[in-house]
Amino acid sequence: MIQARGVPGAIEVRVDDIAFFDGDAIVRPVNAMLQATTPVMRRLEQAAGPKLPGIVRLSQPLPVGAAVVTGAGALTVELLVHGVVSSPEEPVSRETVRLALMSALQRAVAFEIRSIAVAPFGLGAGNLDIDDSADVMVDVLTEHMRRAPFPASVLIVAETELELEALQRRLGSTA
Repeated sequence: MIQARGVPGAIEVRVDDIAFFDGDAIVRPVNAMLQATTPVMRRLEQAAGPKLPGIVRLSQPLPVGAAVVTGAGALTVELLVHGVVSSPEEPVSRETVRLALMSALQRAVAFEIRSIAVAPFGLGAGNLDIDDSADVMVDVLTEHMRRAPFPASVLIVAETELELEALQRRLGSTA
């Protein structure tokens, strides 16, 4: 585990299956209709079971940068925090990732969520590369954890060794 300088909580990065996170909530990037933005997030939706589409159904799109909390279906966590990183009118950018993750962390504070797992925000075909995603995510997470009591611990779940290395490198530069 890497401890960022001046950050009271713990931030860890590892390659794992986010669907099996044993904590309070999973924070995930979504589009304006709360749909998965990557194959990993689609697999998470499948693992959540057949009730999840009814739990996350919207009547109209959310604005980019918004975040909402829902139940997590059959997952081992109680809650999902959905951060909106894109819409048909607004593609993924460093700024949309920043806003969505900040909103998701604000929801963690409001719900007093102690431990979260976070998937990398903004990845996928035509979106950010892992270095840009890592820069934004680590900046937002470390700044938030310096000033907020929740979450107390964050696990960033990478899908590949390349993602792991980029996230650890960026997190290590704040240590």
